[in-house]
Amino acid sequence: MKVVLFCGGLGTRIREYSESIPKPMVPVGNQPILMHVMQYYSGYGHRDFVLCLGYKANVIKDHFLKFKPHDQTDIVISNHGKTVETIGQQPPDWKISLIDTGIWRNIGQRLMAVKEHVENEEFFLANYSDGLTDAPLPEMIEEFKKSGKLACFIAVRPPFNFHLAEFRDDGSVERFRVNTEADIWINGGYFIFRKGIFDYIKEGEELVVEPFNRLIAENQLMAYRYEGFWRAMDTLRDRQMLEELVEKGHMPWRVGAVGSDMKTSDK
Repeated sequence: MKVVLFCGGLGTRIREYSESIPKPMVPVGNQPILMHVMQYYSGYGHRDFVLCLGYKANVIKDHFLKFKPHDQTDIVISNHGKTVETIGQQPPDWKISLIDTGIWRNIGQRLMAVKEHVENEEFFLANYSDGLTDAPLPEMIEEFKKSGKLACFIAVRPPFNFHLAEFRDDGSVERFRVNTEADIWINGGYFIFRKGIFDYIKEGEELVVEPFNRLIAENQLMAYRYEGFWRAMDTLRDRQMLEELVEKGHMPWRVGAVGSDMKTSDK
């Protein structure tokens, strides 16, 4: 199953990095978060990727053009560096289509720009490329197929609590508390689509606004609710949290066969 990855946004909320590199290339551990996302899918056998490029597209292209499998596995060097032998399992062979979809397009229009690359797929996967999870992808796909619907997204609880203020009639504060009980679910950025999704996206439209509302009106959108690990890298604080997990060797998103695909930290 092909995987469409949206890699063209500006990443304005994490400017510490995004002024020099696109958001999917912000490092988590010793590799970009984009690689972590791709390893997640690869671990479940989905290794045909379509990358929707935009902002600083050349940085992502250069990354894959210069990529060496030896960088991600143990090696033995001999013959004065002329012979390089890998130890253990080789990284998987990925097919990666790097498509420049423009700098200013939104997600919906980026998806439309790569329509021809997935038009022969009955189903395909898509991702914002800035969040990590350990959600059971095969189960999510199976439930989606059984539903018969056109689109599915992973729904997750936001990884933070709200500080709620309650007021008296005169405007003074009566109570201030941390809310841990609200039944709030948000779009986690992991999608599954049937090819019919393109019929619901019109010129200029964002993916999860008008198109999703049309799907809802026709009962063609489902959510896979997941309460396990999920974290988006929207801010520097989010990146620091993910970096701390890597440093501790606790990376929940390395599921399935992902752990044997490519290393995310030095030994």
